[in-house]
Amino acid sequence: MTFAIVVFVLALAVIVSERVHRTKIALAGAVTVVATQTISQEHAVEAIDWNTLGLLTGMMLIVRLTETTGVYTYLAIRAGQLSRGRPLLVVLALAGSTALLSAFLDNLTTVLLMVPITFLLADALDIDPLPLVMIEIITSNIGGTATLIGDPPNIMIAGATGLSFVDFIVNLAPIAFVAFVAVTGMLYLWFRPRLQIGPEARDRVMDLDARRSIEDPEELKRALPVLLGTILLFFVHKPLHLEPATVAMLGATILLLVTTQPLERALSEIQWSTLFFFIGLFVMVGALEETGAIGEIADGVADLTGGNRTAELMGITWISAIASGIVDNIPFTATMIPVVDQLQGEQMDNAYWWALALGACFGGNFTLVAAAANVAAAGMAERAGQPIRFVEFLKVGVPATLLSMVLATAYILLRYA
Repeated sequence: MTFAIVVFVLALAVIVSERVHRTKIALAGAVTVVATQTISQEHAVEAIDWNTLGLLTGMMLIVRLTETTGVYTYLAIRAGQLSRGRPLLVVLALAGSTALLSAFLDNLTTVLLMVPITFLLADALDIDPLPLVMIEIITSNIGGTATLIGDPPNIMIAGATGLSFVDFIVNLAPIAFVAFVAVTGMLYLWFRPRLQIGPEARDRVMDLDARRSIEDPEELKRALPVLLGTILLFFVHKPLHLEPATVAMLGATILLLVTTQPLERALSEIQWSTLFFFIGLFVMVGALEETGAIGEIADGVADLTGGNRTAELMGITWISAIASGIVDNIPFTATMIPVVDQLQGEQMDNAYWWALALGACFGGNFTLVAAAANVAAAGMAERAGQPIRFVEFLKVGVPATLLSMVLATAYILLRYA
């Protein structure tokens, strides 16, 4: 256990320092814990969340194959024109779209769709794209909190409890909406100096003909139905018993069959460094689970609260938020589910599950590696030549998380305590 903790902490420290690429460090840490038998090779493979990797791979292909048609440029221009180039309206349009799509698709898919549009819009308005991308990352995690399918922790909780789609909306959507409004307002004020749009850029965007940005109309006719069909399928994947990764790979495969683009070029555009970073991270966290390190943290919740219900709810919420920010909210949620099940006992008190969901989902904004959507967006930004620094994200992620967690705490105390 000690060795697994030391490897993970050292890896995280080097990632934070940004002296070595995070993917190299994640893979080095993964190889170390496997080579030393801290975790067996079989368990290391089991620790990898293949659904997340499949979803990422499929959506990366879909975004790449549809991007060449010019459709994202068209959407970026229209977004700029509808907001009339006003910074506040631009932020509200992008943040609102991201939060809404995250709730009804999932936050990972949403950032993969929104980030390319954001870079194109920022280029047209001649502003720094990174504030907009970071706002989208944070609002995607908040929006994803609202529904069963919006964020992986919610999907895992639903699978373990049988709670319905309506249960999640009724209990989590109200606080997700309040947190979205408060956090978006805070982030806009924080980034406002970097989002000043000159009158020349505003006029230039208003004068653009969005239709002329469509570079290949014939390719668009083939690709757009597949893109829209894939998005619609995400809405109904649960009753069809299809995993999100299956939907994404289905859409990507159909696109590869109907497109005229070379297969090799499409595959070369996949962000392999992001995928391998996830693999390394999953294996290192798997070693923490295998040796009982995460279990020790989770069991400590029960010991600290002494059986007091309100204290247990607060403990679950805050420990989940902080721990999710360090080890990624997906594996931590998996570890906490049996602990929460034990804490609620025979009372079947669903408030415990809402505390876990809020802590894990809101905690996904704590650091750049706290949620899959964060890492995916950072990978796309890096590929565009605009890397998001770990510490730079921390400066906005921590205040955003604390604000949303304070609101979540008040919500839990008022509604469930």
